[in-house]
Amino acid sequence: MQLAGGNETLASRTARALAGLSLAADPGDYLGAEDELLGRFGVSRPTLRQAAKMVERDRLISIRRGTKGGYFAERPDARDAIQSLARFLRMRGANLGDVIQVTRPVSEEAAVAAARLRTDEDAERMREFVGRIDGHDTARELIVAEVELARMIARMSGNPVVELVMEIGYSFGLDERDSDLYADPDRRARTRAMQRSLCSAIIDGDEDIARLMMRRRSEQFDVWLGVGAAPGNAA
Repeated sequence: MQLAGGNETLASRTARALAGLSLAADPGDYLGAEDELLGRFGVSRPTLRQAAKMVERDRLISIRRGTKGGYFAERPDARDAIQSLARFLRMRGANLGDVIQVTRPVSEEAAVAAARLRTDEDAERMREFVGRIDGHDTARELIVAEVELARMIARMSGNPVVELVMEIGYSFGLDERDSDLYADPDRRARTRAMQRSLCSAIIDGDEDIARLMMRRRSEQFDVWLGVGAAPGNAA
């Protein structure tokens, strides 16, 4: 929100103030109508709207029109951040092997943390996911399920950095390979079995088995993606 040379425009200063107002509130909180914010910041309508576009782009506010409209506090999440990071990685020539190398240990620690920190609500949500596993029979359905499971485990870990890194690993990686990863029905069956074993370990709170199952998944994916040697125990 700065111009070259470090000089801020009025719109930039207003955007900074509007972002601060949002960060001081909870997501979804009402920040005020446009006319209220004009008075609060002492700026013209065009300046406020220019500033609002900057802050809205950063997902720190949402603007709703109509009689019950106004400015509301928002927060970006890992999926918002990943779009910019994915573009950066591709521009720098990163490949799937580079991504897997970084995300593998993080995924294992996330599985351990999820098993340790799971709540009753988390366990119920994961049981619901397990109940749908056999229905993920097409390649695209399985990719969607893999990303859903990764996000669930990352959130359960309680670490936002883990959420971001795992989002890179699954969203960037699987999108790069598209659906050919699961074109083979045997692979899809194997993946569903691994999903079930990993979820069972996390639901049971077994940290050692959760780590082992996440490691086996990573090793198996390495083989399928052609970025690693065959696991010693792929059965």
